[in-house]
Amino acid sequence: MNPLRLRFHGPLNDFLALERRGVEFTHPLPAPCSVKDLIESLGPPHPEVDVVLVDGEAVDFSHRVQHGQRIAVHPPGCPPDEAPSLRVGPPAPSELRFLLDVGLGRLASLLRMLGFDTVWRNDFADDVLARRSRDEQRILLTRDLGVLKRSEVVHGYFPRETDPSRQLPEVARRYGLVPRMRPFTRCLACNTPLAPASPDEVRGRVPERVLATFSSFQHCPGCQRVFWAGSHHERMRALVDSLRGV
Repeated sequence: MNPLRLRFHGPLNDFLALERRGVEFTHPLPAPCSVKDLIESLGPPHPEVDVVLVDGEAVDFSHRVQHGQRIAVHPPGCPPDEAPSLRVGPPAPSELRFLLDVGLGRLASLLRMLGFDTVWRNDFADDVLARRSRDEQRILLTRDLGVLKRSEVVHGYFPRETDPSRQLPEVARRYGLVPRMRPFTRCLACNTPLAPASPDEVRGRVPERVLATFSSFQHCPGCQRVFWAGSHHERMRALVDSLRGV
């Protein structure tokens, strides 16, 4: 039986063994399968795939792979030379809303800081993450490939960086977040949109020295936290300004 010939493009190579990155390689087809199952068996999760070409023709994920076929797999932003007639990657949601798994709590806070609706809890089961991402049309961010490969997941991404401060610009580049940012409009703790508050409204909820120093506040109708432009705010503002160069 003739082996398959495969080539993965762009960031999809991150999921491959080193010797298979950026080159065409051969791979046996031990049993009939869909092209989706084949791709995921080699590493890349289906939400990061945009176009699949089999012998030069665009196919969907259900295409049954045959011996000897040449398969090229493209991620978003790295299209084939000619515009494909079919894409397996869905259009990005009109409103960018996120759902993050347990290991990305700090990134969740940073996305909320930018004003993005971001759901995170430290006790979501894998099936709950997959189902909510589909039902609420949220982009699932996770470093658990098993979750990302669940069939329910439509929009998803595996952050390559492990440091939250580097994950944020990575996700900002991937989804073009900078033009859509509305910094300091959501609660960092619970994701609720913030509301303006006067000093009198927050009296007794913040230290007196803060009331004597600041005249503008925001409060969270959800968890009742109060925010003001202190030194922590200045550090966050510097982070937001640095993203504008992403």
